[in-house]
Amino acid sequence: MPDSVCPQCGGSGWVVVERGGISGAERCECGLAERPARLEERAGIPPLYRNASLDNFLLPTDDPAANRALANVLLSVRRYVREFPATDKPGLLFIGDPGTGKTHLAVAALRMLLARGFEGLFFDYQNLLDRIRAGYDPASGATDREAYRSALETEILLLDDLGAHRVTDWVEDTVTSIITYRCNHRKPLIATTNLRDPDAGDPAPMVGLGGELSSRYYLSERIGMRARSRLFEMCKVIRMPVTEDYRLRKTR
Repeated sequence: MPDSVCPQCGGSGWVVVERGGISGAERCECGLAERPARLEERAGIPPLYRNASLDNFLLPTDDPAANRALANVLLSVRRYVREFPATDKPGLLFIGDPGTGKTHLAVAALRMLLARGFEGLFFDYQNLLDRIRAGYDPASGATDREAYRSALETEILLLDDLGAHRVTDWVEDTVTSIITYRCNHRKPLIATTNLRDPDAGDPAPMVGLGGELSSRYYLSERIGMRARSRLFEMCKVIRMPVTEDYRLRKTR
């Protein structure tokens, strides 16, 4: 069966309108209706998470405390999406152990915003840095050279697994520039991280006899203090409760 053609624009996506005796063209409503689907197709969401939503997020049934805590997390995400973009902090930061459902919730929030017509991109943190680094190679493809600018300019940026990269001066400078630019221009950032942070309820890092931090798994150690400060300035922090591995819950 052939696709139906819009009777208003004949499939062109434009209609002729006349106002005050002057004719002009404007986008047809059929194109506006298809916009969310196009935005989601271009968002780069991995196949594993393309159907992620708050409605299909599985709550634990055998742990009442975790069930209540995660139900409150869902309410916080719904409130963020409902109030967006008129929020004090334009971003979301999910902090928690691996397997607590952070990526599912982050993508669910992004998809809800895409459905409202906002533009957004999903980037795996390590893959983004690899693409930005590759972009300095003259032989690299156009997509790699554009990765850095996309991370700066896209309306909503989702960074998954923030800090999951061996820290170097280049990595720290790159992530600081991205987060600082987005913070200064109030461009929303949705991020997930497995790293700990005292302001998210984790114990402060201890200083050992050698004067070094006893743990290398704190957020500030992997992205730098400047980026970490900006991140907390621009994002509502959601601390994921300790619970059974979300991936195991989904396989039952």
